[in-house]
Amino acid sequence: MTVRRRAAVLGKPIAHSLSPVIHNAGYAAAGLAGWSYTRIECTESELPGLVAGLGPEWAGLSVTMPGKEAALAVADAASPVAVAVGAANTLVRRSDGSWYADNTDVTGMIEVLTGAGVRPGATVTVLGAGGTARAALAAAARLDARAVTVVARREAAVDELRPVADAVGVPMLRAGWAEAAARLHADVVISTVPKGVADPLAETVARRPEAVFFDALYDPWPTPLAAAAAAVGFRVVSGLDLLLAQAVGQFEQFTGVPAPREAMAVALADARRQ
Repeated sequence: MTVRRRAAVLGKPIAHSLSPVIHNAGYAAAGLAGWSYTRIECTESELPGLVAGLGPEWAGLSVTMPGKEAALAVADAASPVAVAVGAANTLVRRSDGSWYADNTDVTGMIEVLTGAGVRPGATVTVLGAGGTARAALAAAARLDARAVTVVARREAAVDELRPVADAVGVPMLRAGWAEAAARLHADVVISTVPKGVADPLAETVARRPEAVFFDALYDPWPTPLAAAAAAVGFRVVSGLDLLLAQAVGQFEQFTGVPAPREAMAVALADARRQ
């Protein structure tokens, strides 16, 4: 008899998520009969109760906004990187029933930024100060960034990231949203803000050949800021690139088998064309 195993992505809103497409394609390609992956709409406050009520068939959870900090809090143990950034996008069910938290956003971001040509010594601007910004700080540290400026609408939100910057060992500066346009001159610009927030900045982007712009969003794509950055010479990385990279790490932790990355990438590309 085929053993049923389940996984899902949690967040709100969640209907747009393409994570089920990626993971289910991976299960099929890897011959994992009985595995399924779904979406569950879940707020930060609802997450602890939802996780506590899951049965033994649940192998893992992907966690997106706004639940990444709550995911770390409900875990019984966590990876050093998840602890350092204070947020988790991955919950893995261990054989004893406990939950282990990790943050594959960090490794995924390192992968896509390195692939875009980011090298040690770069200056980095991060737009936003939420859970994905925490991962961006850790990625910048791993890439030996010279300095990181976090631009946010609330100064207090940036101050909350200082322990993260200290933990990962990266120099961090703070800037208000009124300075966002001026901060787009960095070698690397990472946007982690919700849909629409950064759209007005599209009119302010100056030509920066060889600079890299990464937008964590992928719906809609391209965002106005991503399109403007591409038009003036930035190398642009999509949230779809991160979605695939972080999903590969989650797949392997959930299943214990190598991820069929090519099949997962093809399924994602096909879904975006529909």
